[in-house]
Amino acid sequence: MRRVTGLKLIWDSHSILARWRNYFSQLLNVHGINDVRQTETRTAEPLVPEPRAFEVEMAIENLKRHISPGMDQMTAELIKAGGRTIYPEIHKFINSVWNKEELPEEWKELISACIYKKGDKRDFSSYKGISLLSNMYKILSNILL
Repeated sequence: MRRVTGLKLIWDSHSILARWRNYFSQLLNVHGINDVRQTETRTAEPLVPEPRAFEVEMAIENLKRHISPGMDQMTAELIKAGGRTIYPEIHKFINSVWNKEELPEEWKELISACIYKKGDKRDFSSYKGISLLSNMYKILSNILL
């Protein structure tokens, strides 16, 4: 067994959260890219037609079950349980988002969680980070892909 030296164990929730935030910030943020600009392009006519009802239905059917929901707490099981009654309303909502060309603020938020993989439980690289996104956002994403 290897001895770890210089390791400081932390117990309070604020310090633990700060350490995870720092770890993921270093892992996910790219440094050294200076010339990244966000541009907005609008055309007179849409390049891609708005999603059709059957595309929304297929995207709903392709949602994975038993996956934790995002900030909206709307599970895939709940959406699927609505069946053909709720599909037209989801279709209208997806088309509304599509035509506005603006994602709802709730879709821009996510829940980050760490899942232990293997190795030393005190080592951050022994965990994988996951992001829990809104299932409604996943429906739109499935249509786009």
